[in-house]
Amino acid sequence: MFDSFYRSGSLVFGGGHVVLPLLEREFVPTGWLSEEAFLAGYGAAQAVPGPLFTFAAYLGAIMNGWLGGILATFAIFLPAFLLILGTLQFWDSLRSNRKIKGALMGVNAAVVGILISAFYQPIWTSSILEPIDFAFAAILFSMLVYWKLPPWTVVLTGAIGGTLLSFI
Repeated sequence: MFDSFYRSGSLVFGGGHVVLPLLEREFVPTGWLSEEAFLAGYGAAQAVPGPLFTFAAYLGAIMNGWLGGILATFAIFLPAFLLILGTLQFWDSLRSNRKIKGALMGVNAAVVGILISAFYQPIWTSSILEPIDFAFAAILFSMLVYWKLPPWTVVLTGAIGGTLLSFI
């Protein structure tokens, strides 16, 4: 378990959502978690700061109790901590290096692809099953982006609407 979380943590660049497909690939196909438990934890983790790394704690706890949660949290944060520790003394020279800036631009471009992948699998493929699901997602997106409603309103509307749609 530690190895899986450590590898996921070491491959994260550009934000926590990049880790979603990595975590899904590590724990759902292996049978450590069901897809339902995985998605339930992902949904709950969205309500707190640092949701995807908090999600790692949830996954660890589901698999191995509170000790697993602590171990998963430690393992997923450790690579970033070690990277910061190792580069801190060189930070001023690194951030002004043209080649490093170019490499980071390339990594950022790759992160966009990973984020699209994270959105599609497992979120899109397990949530948008019917045309009505797509329409509801489009309405929620519009509420957030075009009507500029507070996120909590969109989440509450999504929860209520999703519950109602489950009865159709």
